[in-house]
Amino acid sequence: MFSLTMLGSGSSGNATLIATDHCRVLVDGGLSARQLVVRLELCGVRPEQLDGVLLTHEHGDHVCGLDVLCRKFHVPIYCNALTAEAIRCGSLGAHRNWRIFRTGTEFSICDITVQSFPVPHDAVEPVGFAFHAGRCSLGFITDLGYATKMLVERLREVHTLVIETNHDEKLLQACQYRPWPVKQRIMSRHGHLSNIAAASVIEHLLPGKIERVVLGHLSRDCNTPELAKAAVQALLAKCGRDSVEVFCADQRAISSRFRIGETIGDAFQPTFDDLFFPASRVQEPATRAA
Repeated sequence: MFSLTMLGSGSSGNATLIATDHCRVLVDGGLSARQLVVRLELCGVRPEQLDGVLLTHEHGDHVCGLDVLCRKFHVPIYCNALTAEAIRCGSLGAHRNWRIFRTGTEFSICDITVQSFPVPHDAVEPVGFAFHAGRCSLGFITDLGYATKMLVERLREVHTLVIETNHDEKLLQACQYRPWPVKQRIMSRHGHLSNIAAASVIEHLLPGKIERVVLGHLSRDCNTPELAKAAVQALLAKCGRDSVEVFCADQRAISSRFRIGETIGDAFQPTFDDLFFPASRVQEPATRAA
């Protein structure tokens, strides 16, 4: 069974569990290691059972728990070379179990095929993912300023979509806690999707197979689940697609387990190691002078 569980998603931390009968993959690890372990165990998964952690980018709200988790449980990290270099200059400098992929390639982790693609965000090499298991597909895009044509094309056939609805535009503009330069960054083409912008992305995917949308990465101060869902549901109603399910992920608690479909037994694909750069290609961070 291909399943999705949001372990937590919001402006302070993000982590997602994707699983089949043969594979368990964490997407990002932006909660504390303790919270990652607790929430994984609530899903019936021990951290040592993870087949890997996939990273969208290097920002702290996506990687802060990985130093302890990956060191203690020897979990491999899958990311592109620039993201690996950025993280290795920080808390994960001692980690040795890297699986480096080229952005834009497809590779497999057990029976999950992963398709990576670039997204516009203010990180060194941010990516989104399309996951395929059997005949079922899941799209995963958080932290992006706008949807490129390539992104829409990669997600056109997904059944479930995880997408950020970071902010309500009016709440962001009125927010007293964020200086104007920060607001400009958030609203820029390398910032974050608003509720309306996310709804527009979803509209482009409606001619495809989409059945469910999971909204994530909501700003604590500049959005609410009610506003995010209302924006998306209004778009679906306008397009005559009220049957598409809409859920909102929570920063503080795990979501329901969303079942995306049955994994076909003869669709198993081994990991293609030749798609990855050797670990030696990722440069060691320079030693700083004392």
